[in-house]
Amino acid sequence: MMHYVPNRNVDLTQLGIERVLGPDGRADPAQDPRLDTKLVVRMYENMLRARLLDERMQGLQRQGRVGFHVGFRGEEAAVIAAAAALRDTDWIFPCYRELGALLWRGFSLQTYLDNMYGNADDVVHGRQMPDHYTSKQLCYASVSSPIGTQITHAVGYAWAAKLRREDIVSATFFGEGATSSSDFHAGLNFAGVYKVPTVFLCRNNRWAISTSADKQTASESFAGKAIAYGIKGVRCDGNDALAVYRTVQEAVVRASRGEGPTLIEMLTYRLGGHSTSDDPKVYRSDEEVEAWQKQDPILRLRRHLELLGAWHEQDEKQLTARVDSELKQHIEAAEQKPQPELSSAFDDVYAERPWHLTEQLEAMQNGPRPKRGH
Repeated sequence: MMHYVPNRNVDLTQLGIERVLGPDGRADPAQDPRLDTKLVVRMYENMLRARLLDERMQGLQRQGRVGFHVGFRGEEAAVIAAAAALRDTDWIFPCYRELGALLWRGFSLQTYLDNMYGNADDVVHGRQMPDHYTSKQLCYASVSSPIGTQITHAVGYAWAAKLRREDIVSATFFGEGATSSSDFHAGLNFAGVYKVPTVFLCRNNRWAISTSADKQTASESFAGKAIAYGIKGVRCDGNDALAVYRTVQEAVVRASRGEGPTLIEMLTYRLGGHSTSDDPKVYRSDEEVEAWQKQDPILRLRRHLELLGAWHEQDEKQLTARVDSELKQHIEAAEQKPQPELSSAFDDVYAERPWHLTEQLEAMQNGPRPKRGH
């Protein structure tokens, strides 16, 4: 077994992990899943779109126009390629860095921005922080901020599907820091014992806020933790979209056949801060970030498509311009929408509103209100 490599080492060729694309974008013929070029182009377009959106949200937060943002720059392949490998009926239980997976499934950009502003059209009625979205229609559970809680949710859902004899696989994303949570142990232990069809997607982005990966565990790898639970563990280059796709697809097939869960450690890197509330310069060096920027998953996949003759500079300019136009339009619309009605705080609490909530609603509506806002 390979020894765990600290976060400061970026020589991915030495990790003994699943990999298809080299830094120059060339595919290893022996590892290449040979996906349809149109699918690879679509993955690249979604990765670039997510990057541009992430950068815009960062700017809006700094301008005070949205209150908070959780970025995912540098982790686009680990998220979007994984989502691409899942079936549309497979449920995703996210952490808070997987917006790209939801957009891949067709989530409206306007609906996302309404959530960022917490306006009247926000799917969670302004009750959550920004970047806490959900879509039952797209089989995407609500974002979970508490560390690791989505892991047991994913296992429970897949266990129920198995009991109903439904061919549904659940996939749950989490950072390497969540492997220190009790829900990680409970989820993997239960899934291993009962062969639950769950794919555990660990984004090892090297930093759990300010705790580096080599300070997070004494295990030789995070994928190696699978051994204790009697399940399959795999490591893949999380900055290699084709390797992520192949690895996740194989895990989905195994789970669907009743062969149990898989823990996948996707080695990647968080190029930005943990969130807009974080200053990563306090705990990591510029040299480390610069070294990982050379492993940029978007740049690597673009080089691959250019070698195939499937992507050109003009394509890049057109997509960038189109995304910029979309963002301007949807941001303007989101900013013009009113705040949620106060009465919405009493909705979706019970199937039928009980008497005490009805009394509270009436008291709120008839009581004195400030002249502006809530």
